[in-house]
Amino acid sequence: MTETPPPNPETELPPLIAAGIAPAPKISPFTRLRNYFLAGIIVTAPIGLTIYLVFITIEAIDRNVRSLVPLGYQPERFIPYDLPFGIPGLGLIAALVILTLIGFLATNLMGRTLLSLGERIVARMPVVRGVYSALKQIFETVFSQSGNSFRQVALVPWPSTGSWTIAFVTNYIQGTEIAGHLGEEIVTVYVPTTPNPTGGYMTYYRRRDIHILSVSVDQAMKLIISCGVIVPPGLVTELTAATKTAEGGKPSGKSGPGNTSPNTGTDGNFTP
Repeated sequence: MTETPPPNPETELPPLIAAGIAPAPKISPFTRLRNYFLAGIIVTAPIGLTIYLVFITIEAIDRNVRSLVPLGYQPERFIPYDLPFGIPGLGLIAALVILTLIGFLATNLMGRTLLSLGERIVARMPVVRGVYSALKQIFETVFSQSGNSFRQVALVPWPSTGSWTIAFVTNYIQGTEIAGHLGEEIVTVYVPTTPNPTGGYMTYYRRRDIHILSVSVDQAMKLIISCGVIVPPGLVTELTAATKTAEGGKPSGKSGPGNTSPNTGTDGNFTP
């Protein structure tokens, strides 16, 4: 009978350890304590920072909202007991109620009339009208229920040919002066910076030069904020396929003229 040679410790683990039957090599007490400490940080840091940020946000809203509410209408006035401390969050609740009331008034006929009158007054102010118009468009785009912002994640050549980065498709441009000059469909993309995605670059690409990915916007945000440490499942496979397609000179046809994806209509605009 041929005797099986012992495993080479430099190339492979013993069979029992590899199968999970035998215990792994012993770890020193110091290393074990260090691992426990790091595990504790990983578990508690996100929870603690989340609670801290939520508390700071609520406290800031309470402080600013309470200063605008007359003393006779402070939330504590409606509580039949004298409390030795303030109740956190009442200012936040008051802010939500006020904003909801303003939204209700702005959607009826009288509210729209007053809002239109106010916008006409602002439009006559040289500097203020530019600031107001830009802020209004930003908030309408971000909070619009049927907006096109950040609906798709794309792989784009940035900052030079041969380099690739994650970007967000914000619009498909057809029938405009920009598309007319280039003679084909143009895509507007937002290239965020890392680890702070609130800063970035708005660029135009030919549709055939970008590759639409199937990852969600949330997964792409995690990738950007973590500086590439957190990689969404399946992204590596998609990136490999996209780069091979780019090297072969073939566009990734998920949307475009005559070949639209489920997220885009025949006019190149997003549909929910």
